[in-house]
This record gives sequence, structure tokens and C-alpha cells, in this order.
Amino acid sequence: MTDQSKTQNSPNSSSRRQFLGSTFAASMAATIVPRHVLGMGYLAPSETINVAGIGAGGMGGGDINRHASNGANIVALCDVDERRAAGTFNKFPKATRYKDFRMLLDKEEKNIDAVTVGTPDHIHAPASLMAINMGKHVYCQKPLTHTLHEARVLTKAAEKAGVVTQMGNQGHGAEGARLTNEWIQAGLIGDVREVHVWTDRPGGWWPQGVEKPTETPAVPAELDWNLWLGPAPERAYHPDYVPFKWRGWWDFGTGALGDMGCHIIDHPYWALSLGAPETVEARNTIEGSRINNKWNFETYPKASIIYYDFPARGDLPPVKMTWYDGGLMPATPDEMPEGESLPSNGALYIGSKGKMYHGSHGGTPRVIPVELREEARNIPKTIPRSRGHYEEWFDACRGVGQTVCHFGYAGPMTETVLLGVLALRAPGERLHWDSAEMKVTNKPELNQYVSKEYRQGWEI
Repeated sequence: MTDQSKTQNSPNSSSRRQFLGSTFAASMAATIVPRHVLGMGYLAPSETINVAGIGAGGMGGGDINRHASNGANIVALCDVDERRAAGTFNKFPKATRYKDFRMLLDKEEKNIDAVTVGTPDHIHAPASLMAINMGKHVYCQKPLTHTLHEARVLTKAAEKAGVVTQMGNQGHGAEGARLTNEWIQAGLIGDVREVHVWTDRPGGWWPQGVEKPTETPAVPAELDWNLWLGPAPERAYHPDYVPFKWRGWWDFGTGALGDMGCHIIDHPYWALSLGAPETVEARNTIEGSRINNKWNFETYPKASIIYYDFPARGDLPPVKMTWYDGGLMPATPDEMPEGESLPSNGALYIGSKGKMYHGSHGGTPRVIPVELREEARNIPKTIPRSRGHYEEWFDACRGVGQTVCHFGYAGPMTETVLLGVLALRAPGERLHWDSAEMKVTNKPELNQYVSKEYRQGWEI
């Protein structure tokens, strides 16, 4: 087992510039024997990190491959769908295979140093929490959790255990994310009081605004449906859920906001030190949200607009952030140069001196009016650059540096994202949120959805 690096507290407790500088300075200061001395790509035995993959198909399989390419020793793999995970299983034939992550963690506890979790949203917290409580480092796909309560639990558990953590919003390590921070902190566009964030999903990615299927087809032989359900309420198998359409269903996913919000909201949340909002309000805008004159809470709406209000933070002014999904977008700024347009997924910042926009996953920011672009080029790069999102985590597992999207940051940011999901439970109602107590103060009947009921044996 390697030495475990302490996760970092939320950067909101100190100045952002100090936080970023100290985080990366620690990473740069930590040293080991350079790889070129040992041979390119070779890890000394003391640096070997044994990793178990929970969720080996789709994005989970991609994460496992990335960790392996960085030098991780993949010793165990878990997936409830043998056909979906076949490619990853075949690539790592020496890895012990499991269908139940609980059995994997029990049997492999002494053999693994770290776990990567790439399952549907509703499994993220149970798998990650079990691994953290065993003292394992964890890389977990976004959104970090399925509920607000789970996000708070994982944040506290990771801090207590002192393990290395990272959430899978890869754009947090990108150059564009750092430029966004530096330009805003330098006052390039002035005080920012308004932000717009949007995605084109679900669109053609998966269906939303649909009813629960009534057919009960046979479960494919290669799928363990009971384990796939995990903590979710029992229901009959249907291909409308598996392998990917689960994102649109309340019991399993977190909709378009949960899918892309952690990629897009991440950058204004980071650059503006947003913290927790005071109020949030959701408006459903396209048919499919109501079925037989009742709100449909089987799947998320086909499209929505969600308004967040963040209070002043020190000398930073209050911010109103508006989220759009389902192809809805903010109006194109009048100052937009000919030949440019807002991306299909991205963020737009409205400042007192100008505006700035960028795409998803840490896209390179652009400022308007164009006269500000020369000034932007001259702004110093004060934030140390990342070697790579996956590389940060793997290095930190070996005791080299620290992660930046650790659960101390990712947990509170996920809470902000999931508060918008909670608001979809009461369309048209402005909800007042008490973050310290984790409750809606003006509509207490919604507090039951801050957490959820778990099937027996899957509780966290």
C-alpha cells in the first residue's frame, strides 16, 4: 500500500489564489526518482498502484484504460453486464472479475490501493463510500453522487479517511479552465454578476419526458438486473434503462443537468468562488414534463431553465446563474463578432466591462468586445498548469502532489448541480436553501428528496 495523501479542504475557506498556488506548489515540490532514470513508462515497485475498476463498460472502461496507460496495475474488475464490459475484461485478462462491487472490495481489500468508479449515477456513492471507508483512493465519475445528502457524506468521509480523490470532470485540468480563472481574477471583464450555462442534452443522447414502460421483456443472460438496480427501487428490466438511457430516469440518473452540469458549471463555480446558492427555481418549458395533467417524475423534462442566486462572497458581488438544457440557450450577445457563435454546450459571463464565453470541458475562453482580446493575451499565468486530470490523481496516489478536483471541491460543487435537480421537483417554485442544514426552508415537503430510500443491503 502506498502512503495516503490528505484530501484538501474546500478552497472557499481561503483566498482562491492562495489555494491554487499552494495546491500546485505542493505538487511541484514533491519529488521521486525521475522516470527517465528508471526507463520511460517504468514504475519502481514502490510506486506500483493496484487499481480495481467498478463499472468496466462505457465511460468506466475508458477511465480504466486511462489509469492503466498512466501505469496503474489493474488487478480487479467489476461489472454487472458481461457483454458491455467485454472489451475491458479482454484487455485485462489477469484481473479478477466480479459482478458485485461489495464482494470485490471485501475480497480484494488487501490487494488494492485505489478504486475507479464508472457506474450509473445511483451506484456512485455506495461504491465510493465503501472504498473510502476501507482507506482506498477513489476516482469517481461525475456527477459525484445521485443525491445532495450523498455528496455531503462523501465529502466528509474522504476528508476523514485522508485518501486521494478526484471526480471525473476532465475539463477541470484543462488550460481553458485556468485562463477563465486568471482573466476573471484580473478583472478583464469587470465585476461578474450574471452567468449563463447550457447544454444541448438530452437531445438525441437519451430520451426524457417519457412514461415508464409497461412491457416486461426477459433480462439478457449476461446482465445481473438485481445488481444493476443496486439501491434503487425494484422495477422490471427494460432496454429503455440499460445500457445508457438510464440518465433520463429519476431513480438512476440526474438528467442533462447532472450529466453536463459538472463539466460546465464547474468553471464559473471555480472562477467566481460561488459556493452554495441561496435560492433556486426551475421552469419546465417543453411538453413531456406533464402526463395526464400530472408532473412526470419517472423521467426528467425534455428541457428546462433553472435559476440560481448566489450571495456576495467577500468583495465579490452576488451572482445570478441561469442553466438551460434540451437545446435551449441564452441570447447571442449583440457584440458577438461576425463569424463567431456560442457553442452548443458552454458558459457565458456578463461583466461590467465586457463578456466572456467558452465551451464545455474547459474550453478556451473568448472575450468580447474584441478590443479586450489583446489585454487578455497580456494577463500573467498565475495558476500552475496541470499535467492532466487523470495524471493528477495517479501521481497523488503515489504520493506526488495533490488533486485539484478532490471531493473537498467536487462534493460542494456537485451539491450546487444537484440542487437544480431538486428544484425540478417543484417547477415554478423559488426554493430557499439552507446549505448548512441541507434543507429547503420554504417548502419542507421537498426535503425528503435531499436523500432517498435505499433497498436493504445498499444503504450508505
